[in-house]
Amino acid sequence: MIVPEAINSRAIRHLAADCGFDLAGVAAAGPAPDFDRFQRWGTRGLAGEMGYLTDHRAAIRSDPAQLLPGARSIICVGLVYNGPEPYSTGFGDPDRAWISRYAWGDDYHDILREKLEVFRDKLLKLNNFQSRMCIDTAPLLERSIAHRAGLGWIGKNTCLINQQAGSWFFLGELLTTLELEPDTPPPDRCGTCTRCIDACPTAAIVSSPDGGFELDARRCISYFTIELRPEIPEEHRSAIGPHIFGCDICQDVCPWNRRAAQTAESGFAPHEFAPHLDRLAAITEAEFRNMFRHTPISRAKYRGFLRNVAVAMGNSGLAKFRDPLTKLAASPDPLIAEHARWALEQLS
Repeated sequence: MIVPEAINSRAIRHLAADCGFDLAGVAAAGPAPDFDRFQRWGTRGLAGEMGYLTDHRAAIRSDPAQLLPGARSIICVGLVYNGPEPYSTGFGDPDRAWISRYAWGDDYHDILREKLEVFRDKLLKLNNFQSRMCIDTAPLLERSIAHRAGLGWIGKNTCLINQQAGSWFFLGELLTTLELEPDTPPPDRCGTCTRCIDACPTAAIVSSPDGGFELDARRCISYFTIELRPEIPEEHRSAIGPHIFGCDICQDVCPWNRRAAQTAESGFAPHEFAPHLDRLAAITEAEFRNMFRHTPISRAKYRGFLRNVAVAMGNSGLAKFRDPLTKLAASPDPLIAEHARWALEQLS
């Protein structure tokens, strides 16, 4: 497709900024160069029970053209969600639960989709093309695409890191039939730093046989508290600490996040920063749905959420949580009851 000279990477970045995005770049929509590495990661079982990463959809990640026939370029955008609140590594109130930073506010899927629709419509006024929007849920190797689009490098903690903005940003993609000049991937600037590896309580960042580092999801706190549906392995429960949804430790300790950019998006402001554990332990399923509707936390489901709350109370060391844990131990749900009994044993 013939593209006007005015539509180049610089123009794309300006247009994306006008639509509220903090980062933007262009990658070619050819076969994913690191698909084989991703496939080997899944084959070795490191995805745990996240079957959506290893089932029939996995092969689609090999080539974006399977999502949009005729795709030539991928416009990748980033939206910062970091706020002024303290990091988990600097917060030590045992009364309270820690929720991953990305889940404090409204559902990022909705916020990114709205901005990406505005961006697409503005771009369509400059040239006609076919497109498909992708925000986290499509089978794409998003971080790899963002790296090729110049948004950052993939750090040892497997997060995408931007030299100016840090790593606290969401990604969105617009697959297009436009033939755009791709941006240049930045160099890896992690150097010899291993702070993320050293800080991980469950040693989830491991050496890869392909070189470098990778995430063993089966040991990751985010996996335990969000993706894992059955019981959390008992040997890892103590290391989870106060985390009831996700974990930010490997980003909290990253030197590139010392002066990380802060968001201007009001939708990412915390609904409630570090809620009290005893209050969360007492909510009904209807209250859970109402409290966390339109937020990422709903993904944990009610029983998984109470399971996580019980573990966090057990890790608090506070005797005041005996009563709420005793009530959870009497739950008709065996998953909740078992974790509550474990937590009571920790308080003993």
